[in-house]
Amino acid sequence: MAELLPLPGFVNAHSHTFQRALRGRTEGGDFWAWRDTMLAEAERQTVDSVRSGYAATYGEMLAAGYTAVGEFHYLGLGEARAAAAAAQEAGIEFVLLYAAYGRGGIDRFRQESVAEYLHGLEELRADGIAVGLAPHSVRACPADWLEELGRYAEQERLPLHVHADEQPREIEECLAEHGIRPIELLARTGCLGPRTTVVHATHASDAELDLLCEADARVCVCPTTEANLGDGFAPAERLCERGIGICIGSDSNVRLDPLEELRELEGIARRSSGRRNVLSAERLLCYGADEGAGALGLESWADVAVNLEHRSLRGVEGDVFSALVWACGADVFV
Repeated sequence: MAELLPLPGFVNAHSHTFQRALRGRTEGGDFWAWRDTMLAEAERQTVDSVRSGYAATYGEMLAAGYTAVGEFHYLGLGEARAAAAAAQEAGIEFVLLYAAYGRGGIDRFRQESVAEYLHGLEELRADGIAVGLAPHSVRACPADWLEELGRYAEQERLPLHVHADEQPREIEECLAEHGIRPIELLARTGCLGPRTTVVHATHASDAELDLLCEADARVCVCPTTEANLGDGFAPAERLCERGIGICIGSDSNVRLDPLEELRELEGIARRSSGRRNVLSAERLLCYGADEGAGALGLESWADVAVNLEHRSLRGVEGDVFSALVWACGADVFV
């Protein structure tokens, strides 16, 4: 019997599971060209395709060491229930980050009002599904929506997740409409707090990061997706300087490997600073597990086991955690 090392399971704090189908189909062009293809893929999703496709992908996540997932979902209520059923079938801890979408996107993403959105959220909660609020972005949610959603999340003590500062164009459009940047708008509208997770923050200014720090909010970085889409580099060192909590997500699911996400995050920090070990292996593993659980409001989730006799760890005599992060892929987990 192989010698095993138990660890807290990794938490995938940001997933759009249907986007796994886009692998190999969207190379070339920029983020916005990719988005057009993504919207077409979203349009063709059904309750049945979500049920079967998500169960398969959640099984892949489990095999890769993720034991919990936050599904940032904007395909509709029936599909939300299908995603929850798929997670139950696969045996992965599940939180539905139900997306509020007031404008843009495609018809199936949008609600007519915040009241309609909250009614749907309450239906899901009544079904026993763990939920968080997810105003999609400042592009998709007008300021008055953000104000109502921020109040509700605080009142109900629910997680609030939102994309922000992923693309320069998004920032330019926010400045043109509101005169301030996306995270500044989130602060103004009451959407920042200790249960808030800002997804990406790739192009966040120092002032915006200061606001996240003051609010005790987190950032979810998705390095393999941000690399694949050409988003830019996570501001790893600037986040750490401010003590901002960091969690990880597989996002578009082009790759399912928490160690790769963490390795890329530290690689960004090393290349930008010219130093090694900017983020220790222990700190990275905490980002991969505990911080993700905090972002989703989880108090318990399953462990994962490292096969210490895996070929990637054979002959290791130093720090096994560093070797795990730097030398291993997800096949090291059993």
